[in-house]
Amino acid sequence: MSDLLIELFSEEIPARMQARARDDLKKLVTDGLVGAGLTYAHAAAFSTPRRLTLAVEGLSAESRAVREERKGPSVSAPAAAVEGFLRSTGLTLDQLEKRADKKGEVYFAVITRPGRMAPDIIAEVLETTIRTFPWPKSMRWGNGTLRWVRPLHAILCLLTDEGGAEVVPVSVDGIVAGNTTRGHRFLSPGAFSVNNFEDYAAKLKRAHVILDSAEREDAIRAEAQTLAFAAGMELVEDAGLLAEVAGLVEWPVPLMGRIADDFLGLPAEVLQTSMKEHQKFFSVRNPKTGRIEGFVTVANTVTADHGETILKGNQKVLAARLSDAKFFWENDLRVARAGMGEWEEGLKAVTFHNKLGSQSDRIARIAALSREIAPMVGADPDLAERAARLAKLDLRSAMVGEFPELQGLMGMYYAREMGEPDAVANAARDHYSPLGPSDAVPTDPVSVAVALADKIDTLTGFWAIDEKPTGSKDPFALRRAALGVLRLVLGSATRLTLGTVLTDFQNYLDDHTAIVWSGFEFESADDYKVQTTKALLTFLHDRLKVFLKDQGIRHDVIDACLAMPGNDDLTLLVKRATALQATLQTEDGQNLVQGYKRASNILTQAEKADGVEYSFGADPKFAETDAERALFAALDAAEATIAPAMAAEDFTTAMQAMAKLRGPIDAFFTATQINADNPILRRNRLNLLHRIRTICLSVADLTKLDG
Repeated sequence: MSDLLIELFSEEIPARMQARARDDLKKLVTDGLVGAGLTYAHAAAFSTPRRLTLAVEGLSAESRAVREERKGPSVSAPAAAVEGFLRSTGLTLDQLEKRADKKGEVYFAVITRPGRMAPDIIAEVLETTIRTFPWPKSMRWGNGTLRWVRPLHAILCLLTDEGGAEVVPVSVDGIVAGNTTRGHRFLSPGAFSVNNFEDYAAKLKRAHVILDSAEREDAIRAEAQTLAFAAGMELVEDAGLLAEVAGLVEWPVPLMGRIADDFLGLPAEVLQTSMKEHQKFFSVRNPKTGRIEGFVTVANTVTADHGETILKGNQKVLAARLSDAKFFWENDLRVARAGMGEWEEGLKAVTFHNKLGSQSDRIARIAALSREIAPMVGADPDLAERAARLAKLDLRSAMVGEFPELQGLMGMYYAREMGEPDAVANAARDHYSPLGPSDAVPTDPVSVAVALADKIDTLTGFWAIDEKPTGSKDPFALRRAALGVLRLVLGSATRLTLGTVLTDFQNYLDDHTAIVWSGFEFESADDYKVQTTKALLTFLHDRLKVFLKDQGIRHDVIDACLAMPGNDDLTLLVKRATALQATLQTEDGQNLVQGYKRASNILTQAEKADGVEYSFGADPKFAETDAERALFAALDAAEATIAPAMAAEDFTTAMQAMAKLRGPIDAFFTATQINADNPILRRNRLNLLHRIRTICLSVADLTKLDG
């Protein structure tokens, strides 16, 4: 067994591409080796700004020999068919075998391919990998034809076993593989040779290169936290920025600086965003004031003055950036304190969608819908409408123009400057949420109302103009909007009848906007709106199935509950599904479903054969057996519990009462012949089965359950 070490040494690789490149290098090379017949024990990929590295352990020395038998044409086949077979196998006619077949003699080719030595396979696989590497962006340089993310300078390809190390003979566009690499560009620029991966990693570290990106992240985090702690402050954690910065340096040297007093009045999020986006600085918070008062920058070198010159340069650039931010902030405050009328007027000229009007039109729709939803979520209608009218005005602010990711958040600050209530200001911040499956869900009623209105307007509007998601395409993020509606409703336990809300809002669209409902294959615009409501509910239910599946609720359980009345009340629907899932996880619940299906099947067959419906009420006076009488009593008790429990939406109690029928139903089927010779007894027992079916279906549509 051998160990393989590959390094592709280039100019700086963009940090955002490194993680994907590591995975691609590992997959392409190992898949290629395995496909060529080699085996290996373990592989790991690494990256720094100037290199991609792959270490493969336990690689077999050669591929196995392969013997393949291939059936050919009949011996009496035309010459052209035989010649084609010979070309496909690479053999001559005298090398073919003749074997008896049920239709006569046929040619057989026995092809033996000897094993290949690992170096030959590695050279072939690595050259293919380099020439076809899937960089998001790549370039050519000089007179060569090779494309790489940045100019590729050197290839290290070393195969090591007990006998020592050998360079694998690889040459790509004039770059010949060797056993040397280079250290840090400034601190240790010289070349050095290596023998194996351990030797390579150790010598790189001595040459001021930390090979493992995770190790660089740990080093940056630890030193940055230490610097902040020593200054009496705390580092603001940012995993995304940490990963990016670790991809920018080979020898990280964190340095801490202070933000000038002139800029400490800026909102913390503005400071953080400006420093992160423009300069890749970590923010440092003063726990006593709660303000961002410092930063940590990560240098890629050690200097004689311990980074003092680097810090001075960074602080100079930072001051210029923050001066811009301060100008934006002060100019925006002037507009906000004047009531944001300038921004409100400006949004009339900003198109949301050419078929759905301007951003101003959209704000009017969301405000109207927020007022309608507000009572359903426990919010004040006036506050909800006010919040909706202000929430998107910051889209015209200078700060959001510079940092779009701050939209909503800046709206909160500007609303506060106007003297708006906290509920209104917070709704401006929260109404875009949740943006994803792990994003926080607003809980304040006004925020919930505006956030729901925002997403329902998106869904209803794009459905109205027939812009629905298709396959993997969802250009307007309607699936995300639907998931947002689900999480908002369920997270706040809102009792919202979505069918009514969607229909009412479509009527509002019809009355107050220029949306054209014609041109579709429906009898009328009203018919189209009805069908649109149904389609939107189906879309939401489909997203709900995906969401609840992640919560451990079976898809057939959801289907069983969707078939019940009130399925546009998502909170009620999930409550019912949760109770049914819990019931089905008990032995009584599982067996009851089988008993129910048995009763339903017998009843269905009898009704079909007799041409009548057995639903006229079973009479206990015709019961002959103890089991039959016990079932009557059990059904009476179940109905007495289930009816009020369902009315109170106490699905757990209702389903527990239903599950208790398992024993009496099982005993009834064991002791009683349904299709008795006596027609009166038979009719009574079939009516009894109808009663079982009715009681069970009052809780959920058990016919939708699998199995």
